[in-house]
Amino acid sequence: MEPFRVHILGCGSALPTLRHYASSQLVEIRGKLMMVDCGEGTQMQLRRCHARFTKLSHVFISHLHGDHCFGLIGMISTFGLLGRTATLHVHGPEALGDMLRQQIQFFCRDLGYEVKFYPVDTTVHQVIYEDRSLTVESLPLCHRLPTCGFLFREKLALPHIRREMIDFYGIPQSQINNIKNGDDWLTADGETVPNDRLVTPADAPRSYAYCSDTRYMPELVPLLEGVSTLYHESTYGDDNRLLAEKYNHSTASDAARVARDAHVRQLLLGHYSSRYDDEQVLLKEASDIFPNTLLSQEMMVIDV
Repeated sequence: MEPFRVHILGCGSALPTLRHYASSQLVEIRGKLMMVDCGEGTQMQLRRCHARFTKLSHVFISHLHGDHCFGLIGMISTFGLLGRTATLHVHGPEALGDMLRQQIQFFCRDLGYEVKFYPVDTTVHQVIYEDRSLTVESLPLCHRLPTCGFLFREKLALPHIRREMIDFYGIPQSQINNIKNGDDWLTADGETVPNDRLVTPADAPRSYAYCSDTRYMPELVPLLEGVSTLYHESTYGDDNRLLAEKYNHSTASDAARVARDAHVRQLLLGHYSSRYDDEQVLLKEASDIFPNTLLSQEMMVIDV
């Protein structure tokens, strides 16, 4: 099975601390490397996790609060200094486009590669990127300014060849793709070997959803139904529920209710308020509702 991993670069909230970096993640899927949010310090975290800068192809920015995007122009500049030539594709709220163009014109005049921007309508659930192996969907969120999450889905792969059957019938390599695509096999003696004897079903597609920042939104549940792994902000615990409601954030128990109701397999908490010196209280509140919950931590790598 091809790797599908999430690398946590930062899981803190707006106020910097010595324990957590601002929000940023790498999504590694089928040989591709994509970034979700790019808070201050992201490029340093990229070095620490030994990611190959040249493999990063797409950056998805959820909203224009600084703890989610202040690191973007610095990273773009560094890529230029390192001699990057491949286009970097940036997806985010429409207002990011003009800001990014002005910053590049001012700070990175001789960049050496193209930064291509794609505006995202944060009010609509839709596919915003697609290739042969995956789709990325926008997830409308409710925060204090236009915000969306992102849902990464594998496409259903072709079935697996049963090597012993291929060898038994002497089927040439040139016919393997035809069989994977559903063809039967006709032997030299005129016997038809049905396709289901030659293959086993493909692995179930995996999916990863990133939801930060947002108030509690039960309307997310149908969009997240059956997701393999969900990252959902848990800025506060129940002791600060009034602050969560005031600033359009979620508590750990809010995140757990979404995970439970959407029947996801695994929940990751993150975007912790600096009020908490120990996030175990958040883990406890979420785990009481949804047991398969983990605390995100910098440099953690999660298999989706």
